[in-house]
Order: sequence, then C-alpha cells, then structure tokens
Amino acid sequence: MGKETVVRIGVFIPGECQLLDQACIDIFGSMSHQYMDLIKGFVPQAIADLAPTINIHYIGSVKAGGHIFLTSNQKIIATNHFSDPEVAPGKLDIVLVPGPDPNSKFEKEPLDWLKKQSETEGTDILSVCTGIFICGEAGLLKGRTVCGPRGMQDLISEKYGKDIVQKGTELRWVQDGNFWSSGGVTNGNDLVAAYARASRYFPNQLVEITLDMVDVGDRPQQYATE
Repeated sequence: MGKETVVRIGVFIPGECQLLDQACIDIFGSMSHQYMDLIKGFVPQAIADLAPTINIHYIGSVKAGGHIFLTSNQKIIATNHFSDPEVAPGKLDIVLVPGPDPNSKFEKEPLDWLKKQSETEGTDILSVCTGIFICGEAGLLKGRTVCGPRGMQDLISEKYGKDIVQKGTELRWVQDGNFWSSGGVTNGNDLVAAYARASRYFPNQLVEITLDMVDVGDRPQQYATE
C-alpha cells in the first residue's frame, strides 16, 4: 500500500445533486497520497506513506468540461461523460452516487452504465441519501437490504419492490454485498467512514488518523432510540 496503489473513484451525477451529499467524497480525498503531500509534517510520515494515490472522476450526462449543478447555487465541472472509456465498467473501483431531487427522471443510457458498474467484479457502489432513487431506477435494489432517507422508506418500496429490506428508519448506513447505502445527507459521511474502515484500499492507521482530522466517523450505525 502507498502511492503506487491507485484507487479510482467515480462520483456519478447524471442530473443534479445536493451539495452536502457529494461533499463526502472529500473524506476519500483526504486519505490520498496527494493530500498527505499537501499536509506533510502534520501526519507521521510512516502513516502518510501508506496513503494510496486516489483519482477522482466527476461523471455526468454532460460532456467533460460541462457544468454539473448542485444545490445552494453551486456547480462543479464534469471530468467525464459516462460514456468515456476512461470510466467504463472495469475502470473504477468505487462509484459514489449522491442524491438528486427524488422526482428526477433519468435517461436509460446512464442508468445502464450504473447497472453495469454494479455488476463488475471489484467495483463497489455507494449510494448517499436520494441516490437510492438513481440506484433503484438502474435496477440495483431488487432483493437487497438498503437505507435511504428516513421519511421515504414506503416510497422506495412502492417504486422498486416489496422484496427490498428497509433499514433506513433505524440505521445510518448498511452494506449488502458490493452495494452500500446511507440515509439522508450527512449520513454519507458515516457511510464513507464505515466503507473506508472495511475497505482493502485504506490501511486502518491511515483511516483513523484521517477520520480524526476531518472529525467524522464517530456516530454509531444505529440512530439513537430515544
């Protein structure tokens, strides 16, 4: 492990999404060799040397260089269209799906792209908040145990099948195979923290010191019961 290890992450936003949903990508970025170089001297070198190179792609339905719109009057620049060979199935290790307006409609081609990513061995899908609706439209939820916004559990079952096991009223995040999903908004931080702790890409010492620096990862998986 170290900078010679490359982790390829795609942030998939086929329409628009909530700013806070996609912000959790920065937790991964803070575990990168590139970031450790920026803060040299603040982290013990032996731990910084464990950090992999992380390449992050912002993938949309617009051409590379086009704008992807977020809430709060924000926008980011797409690095890739979903059809680009650079982000084809088999080229990414992680696909993060932040949440759009749950009433959004998506074309078949980007949904097919996401489905193929989910069926690719070695690729993990991380759904944040209403990203669960993109994943549902892509056919990823059938028979799975999933989270999603606490107030939308019935809607998720209604749209994507009664065979879905809903955990969103009790858990901040849940894993089912290569599919990880979280509840609303900043639960994406909890999801990324849990994923990093379980992942083969990030050594534990690196994960814990990074989570401490960015002050996330300390909330339990289960919501408080009171």
